[in-house]
Amino acid sequence: MNNNEDIKDKVIDGKSIADRVEKSVKEDVERFKKKYGCAPRLATILVGEHPPSKLYVKLKHWACKRVGIDSMNYKFDEDVSEKEILSLIENLNEDDRVNGILVQMPLPHHIDALKVMKSVSPIKDVDGFHPLNMGRLMQGDESWLVPCTPKGVIEALNLYGIDVQGQYAVVVGHSNIVGKPMAAMFLNRNATVSVCHVYTKNLVDYTREADILVVATGVKGLIKKDMIKEDSIVFDVGITWEDGKVYGDVVFDEVVKRARLVSPVPGGVGPLTIAMLLTHTMKAAWKQKEREET
Repeated sequence: MNNNEDIKDKVIDGKSIADRVEKSVKEDVERFKKKYGCAPRLATILVGEHPPSKLYVKLKHWACKRVGIDSMNYKFDEDVSEKEILSLIENLNEDDRVNGILVQMPLPHHIDALKVMKSVSPIKDVDGFHPLNMGRLMQGDESWLVPCTPKGVIEALNLYGIDVQGQYAVVVGHSNIVGKPMAAMFLNRNATVSVCHVYTKNLVDYTREADILVVATGVKGLIKKDMIKEDSIVFDVGITWEDGKVYGDVVFDEVVKRARLVSPVPGGVGPLTIAMLLTHTMKAAWKQKEREET
């Protein structure tokens, strides 16, 4: 085996995993349409002209189209009022034709992101950010809606046959979107977990001991080869945009030589996140129909 083939075997192929998930979701959509005579529907809300956000929303709608989920995007200028966003969400919550609601983050500073997250009905919260859904996760219940990116990491670990029980998992970054829910999911699977962040002293002392390392800081090239354990598993969730190109938190070309598995940016965790969004939209749609029937 040549060196290129050896490296290829170490790359977590998010696109390939996402394709498998999409195939399953597409079949689920057909079952739903056959039973109820309509497709599940996702509503997205995009505020401003942030190029990465516009791209992410576009990718989500393309994915919906591939699997047969109806989707609609509500786009607002940067100066839209918080009241207008909350009013739209209230209408979408009450619309029985809408099964999932996603508010693309980040929001402008004059809009309270937490207030917006709380306003989305928990049963339509396909991002898994509502306090009720986050609370369920923290109590060990992942049967409902949980944040998509950490769920994508777990999906990849499952498909690669990696049992996290007893493993030392280090999460770098403590956001509500990735870091905190990722740590909770590892704890729910009996891993030993450390959460690091910008104020952590001697970060390398943690990362170098990690069996599984998840990095989500948005700091380009933060994790280098000498900061990881030999034969560890590394998920790069960070994204930095420079001159129209996207970079991760991990120096991939270095780390891939030392790690057992590593996810690239792009093409790693990103496709998994969108695949989990599709899964959650279907889960929400089925749950809502079940409620209507009882």
